[in-house]
Amino acid sequence: MANHKKPPASLIFIFGGSGDLNYRKLSPALYNLFIDDWMPEKFGIVGIGRSPYNDEDYRVRLFNGIRQFSRRKDEADGHWAEFSKHVSYLQMDAEKDGDYGKIAEIVKAKEAEIGEHPNVLFYLSVAPQLMPDIAKKLGALNICSETSTTRLVFEKPFGHDLKSAHELNQLLMSMFKEEQIYRIDHYLGKESVQNILSLRFANALFEPIWNRNYIEHVQITAAETVGVEGRGGYYEQSGALRDMVQNHILQLMCMIAMEAPVSFEANEIRNKKVDVLNAIRRINKEDVNQFAVRGQYAEGWMKGEKVPGYKQEKSVNPSSNVETFAAVKFYIDNWRWQDVPFYVRTGKRLNQKASNITVQFKKAPSYAFPPEAAETWRANRLTISIQPEMEVRLRFQAKKAGQSMTLAPVEMIYNPRDNANEPEAYETLLLDVMEGNQTLFMRADQVEAAWKIVMPILETWETRAPGNFPNYSPDSWGPEDADALIAKDGLNWITIQPAP
Repeated sequence: MANHKKPPASLIFIFGGSGDLNYRKLSPALYNLFIDDWMPEKFGIVGIGRSPYNDEDYRVRLFNGIRQFSRRKDEADGHWAEFSKHVSYLQMDAEKDGDYGKIAEIVKAKEAEIGEHPNVLFYLSVAPQLMPDIAKKLGALNICSETSTTRLVFEKPFGHDLKSAHELNQLLMSMFKEEQIYRIDHYLGKESVQNILSLRFANALFEPIWNRNYIEHVQITAAETVGVEGRGGYYEQSGALRDMVQNHILQLMCMIAMEAPVSFEANEIRNKKVDVLNAIRRINKEDVNQFAVRGQYAEGWMKGEKVPGYKQEKSVNPSSNVETFAAVKFYIDNWRWQDVPFYVRTGKRLNQKASNITVQFKKAPSYAFPPEAAETWRANRLTISIQPEMEVRLRFQAKKAGQSMTLAPVEMIYNPRDNANEPEAYETLLLDVMEGNQTLFMRADQVEAAWKIVMPILETWETRAPGNFPNYSPDSWGPEDADALIAKDGLNWITIQPAP
C-alpha cells in the first residue's frame, strides 16, 4: 500500500497516442508512476490516433516503448499485465467533429464503471497547428464544462510568436478557465530545476548575497551535441531562439532571479516568475546585434564521425537562414538585479551535452594578502548542472599546504549518485496534472511576457538575412561572435567538466 495520498480517479486521453512522444516519454512516465504506486486507484488511459490499432496491438506497441525508454526496464514484465488493463486505443480523426462523441461515450462508460465522475485529462501531443481546432471541439463537449475535473495539457511550442500565442490564449479562455489549462515545459519537471528553489530559499547561506551587490554576472548554457535528428521540418519553423530561449531558458532565468515566495502555492510562484519576465529589459531592434548572436552549424566532424551541416539535413531548405545557435545578453531592471548581465546560449552540434547555470560572484578584496596569494585569486562561483547529471558546485578559496600563503580554488560538489533512478520530468508533470497542481506550468501571462522579450530579436533576424551561415563547426562551442558578445565585457563563457 502507498504511504502517500494518491491522485483522484482519472481518465487520461492522449491525442497523438500513436505518436513518438507518447511512445518515448508519456507512456513510460505513466508506467513508472504506476510501479511507484503514484497512479490513482481508479484510472484509464486512452490513446487517440488515426493509426489502425486495436487495443491489443496498441498495448504491444506501448510495451515495446516502455522496454526501450522506461527507467524501470528491469521491472517492465512484472507490472505490465496489470497496468495494461487500464490502457485502450481510440481510432479517430481529431479533425472530424463527429468523432468527438466517442470521447463522451468513453467518459460515461468509465463513470459507470468506477461509480464516480473521474478527472478527465486531455493531453495534446499533436502538431501545434492542430491544437486550436482540437481545443474548440473539446470545448463543445459537455464533459469539459466542469472546471474542477477537466484539464487540458498543451505541449510546447505554445504559439509561433506573440500574436499567435495571444490568439490561442484568447481562444482557450473563451471556453475554459485558466485553472484547467496546463502549458507544459518538460524542463521545469527536471529534479535539478526544481532543486533551484530549495537551494535558494531553504538555505540562509545564499539569499543575503543573491543580488547585484555580490553577484557579477549569471550564465545559462543549454548545449546539445545532436543535430536536428530528423526533425528538420519542425526546426525550420522554429529555430534555437523559439525552441529553447523563449521557454526553457527564460524559465530558468525566472527561477534564478525571482523574489522569495511567501508560499509554494501555484499562483504565488507564478506571480514571482512573471515579475521577472516583466522586468527583463526589452532590446530595441536597432540594438539587437549588440545583445544577440545567431549561428548555424556547418558539416564536419563530431566526436570522430562525419556529420552533415544544417542545410544538408532532411526536410531543411538548402538556403535556410534558420539559426541552430543563439546567445543573448539580458538585463533585469529591478532593485535586486540592476546592471547584472545574464548571458544565455543554446545550440546544436556543440562540444558537450550540458545544461547548467553559473552564478559568478564578485571578487573578494585581496589587499590584505601577500603577492603570491593574489596570483591565484579567484572569485566564488556557484554552478547548478541540470543535465546530463544533476550537480551543484560551489567554488571557494583555500590555502595550499606549505610555508607560503598560496591560495587555490577548491570545489564542494553535490552529486547525488542515486539520481539514475530519480523520477523523470514527465512523471513529475503528469502527476501534477492529475493532482491539479499548476506550480510547474506556465500561465497565460507568463507565455505572452516571454514572447514579448524575444520578439524584437526574432523580427530583426527575420528581416536581416545573415551573410555568414553556416558560421560554426560541429564539436565547437558555437560562432566566434558568441565569444565576442561576452568578451567585450571582459568575460568568457564558462564550461563545466563533469565530476569523475
